[in-house]
Amino acid sequence: MASSKNYLEYILEQLSELDDISYRAMMGEYIIYYHGKIIGGIYDDRFLVKPVKAAISMMPDAHMELPYEGAKEMLLVDDVENKEFLRELLEAMYKELPAPKKKRK
Repeated sequence: MASSKNYLEYILEQLSELDDISYRAMMGEYIIYYHGKIIGGIYDDRFLVKPVKAAISMMPDAHMELPYEGAKEMLLVDDVENKEFLRELLEAMYKELPAPKKKRK
């Protein structure tokens, strides 16, 4: 099942307090970027983030879920209604995320 554009727009609105949020459509799903770093994505109308230490400590009871078959597990963000929590989560995660990979030419 692919994610809906409506759910993407809802999550982007919830993240609107942050600067430099972007996304890329990928096979019916959406990869979410914060200042150029991949923080997670929208998969089957679920907002999933990478399981870095900051995210795990801020969401200790979060379920680990597969975004798609063959992928690494990610954390399910349940509290998508709370804009302040989402802002704090992404800001905390940013420091631990790897730099974007250079594109080959």
